[in-house]
Amino acid sequence: MIDPRRLPVLRALADHGTVTAAGKALHLTPSAVSQQLAALEAETGQALLRRRGRRVSLTAAGELLVGHANAVAAELERAQASLASFAEGAAGQVKVASFASAISQVVAPAIASLRRSAPQLSIVVRDVEGHASLPLLLDGEIDLAVTEEYRPADDLRVARFPLYSEPFDVVVPAGHSLAERTTIDVRDLVDDDWVAPLAGNPCRDVVTVAVPHARIVHTSDDFRAVVALVAAGAGVALVPRNALVEVPGAIVVPVRGTPPLRRVYAAVRQGSEGHPVIKAVVDALVGGPGRDLG
Repeated sequence: MIDPRRLPVLRALADHGTVTAAGKALHLTPSAVSQQLAALEAETGQALLRRRGRRVSLTAAGELLVGHANAVAAELERAQASLASFAEGAAGQVKVASFASAISQVVAPAIASLRRSAPQLSIVVRDVEGHASLPLLLDGEIDLAVTEEYRPADDLRVARFPLYSEPFDVVVPAGHSLAERTTIDVRDLVDDDWVAPLAGNPCRDVVTVAVPHARIVHTSDDFRAVVALVAAGAGVALVPRNALVEVPGAIVVPVRGTPPLRRVYAAVRQGSEGHPVIKAVVDALVGGPGRDLG
């Protein structure tokens, strides 16, 4: 028999790629993670991981078992949601992670609305970059992530609820040869230095897709810093409209034609969307003042 309590260890190893990182996510020591994995492999009679130095990856048997582990986790989320619905009432705490501009755009208004409609509900907010919030969600550190995607996401462990979309605008230094234009074709900036988010941030994909040969010289995940660097003459940038800040020396110009969009959505663990407190927060976010800015 497979002990289902060991399955989260395999999921964490698949997500984090090392025994140490998996242990940190599960609040276990590396030796405890290794022991749980060894016991799981003994129970299944299969090698579940390949080891390459400190990194690990799933074998075919490991991939198969993780699929079942994800299904078990989703069913447990649904069971908890059903029991909470049976007990009735949206009371409790929901931990939310969101990037800064979405906190202003949708999270704060949702909290204000819920304070009137569900005063027994407590929301704790963490400012987290969009691409960093999903690992926190899957590790159980938060209950809901307000995050973003540029390329389609396909993680079936997550239920998604679209909130809004917004266009990217070009930001150039005041002295740039294109600063006086009413729109800019991003292809005209191929020879410029660029300021862009770090690798792994979906907003960096916008630059690399729109300008495949962009020369990215400066990096920051903080768009205030990005705009400040542009104002200093360090390069040009593409910035989501809601994340723009006014900095002397930085000129904002719309993209010519169809601009790339940042799509923002609320994400919860699959199966938890029926939990009354999580549903209340999702409903407040989806039904709030967030709007399609595209």
